[in-house]
Amino acid sequence: MTNNIGTNIASLRKEKGTKQEELANFVGVSAQAVSKWENGGLPDTELLPRIADFFGVSIDTLFGRSIADYSDVETALAKKLADVPHEERINTAFELCWTIERAMYDQPLRPEDTLANVCSGIDEGQQRYSSIRRDNGYTEMGLGRRLSYFLLVPEIADMGKALLDGIDYPTLFADLADRTFFDTLVYLNRRDHNKAFTPNLLVKNLGLSADAAKEMLEKLKKYQLVHITTVEMDDEPQEVYTFQPSPSFPALLIFAREMIDRPNCFHYFYGGRCKPYLA
Repeated sequence: MTNNIGTNIASLRKEKGTKQEELANFVGVSAQAVSKWENGGLPDTELLPRIADFFGVSIDTLFGRSIADYSDVETALAKKLADVPHEERINTAFELCWTIERAMYDQPLRPEDTLANVCSGIDEGQQRYSSIRRDNGYTEMGLGRRLSYFLLVPEIADMGKALLDGIDYPTLFADLADRTFFDTLVYLNRRDHNKAFTPNLLVKNLGLSADAAKEMLEKLKKYQLVHITTVEMDDEPQEVYTFQPSPSFPALLIFAREMIDRPNCFHYFYGGRCKPYLA
């Protein structure tokens, strides 16, 4: 079984889409050492935990042993992300989401379908998708250089009621359909939200009248997107605003775009859902 460890390391490395140098740097050895392992050599025993950490697998997996007990997989995933620098965690988590998506397709994982390999074949501005649509839930995933996202929605009882009851969607969509309101929201999402401002900012940059600027800010206040503070300026009280951004808005744009520009190039797709989405 130890004779297979080099083969397993090579397979895991190719599946992860990394070079020998990256594994070597992580473990603290030379690239020549990694090459030697993959060609029949054996790493020192004390290096095995570090090698396993690099791939996010158990030491048993390095030796080709199947794991029958998945009870602690959450701890393993948490440790893997905790070991990654903060600035890399989102990308690492997205890679794990891609692994989840592939596994739910009910087909053996193909080593060539790493996220790096899939995205490397996509030209600038192009997009690929993946979607699993079952009666017990669904996923939508964007892969590419334009948008990357992962949505997983487990089915619940009375999904339609949970989404629709007590929510005034028509008013929200009517507000968003107002081009001035939409442009204001886009502008504020592009601006440094740590900088306070007055209605005059919208007058100068969006060409609004003073009354229209105040009206837009009242609408934003309704959705708790702005916070108002009264300060003393030139011995007079004046209201200043701070924008409170929410990831809900760009997420809304992501899926609105997918409704307008319907996905047509799927890497994985399972469309066996029969149940209505708002049942």
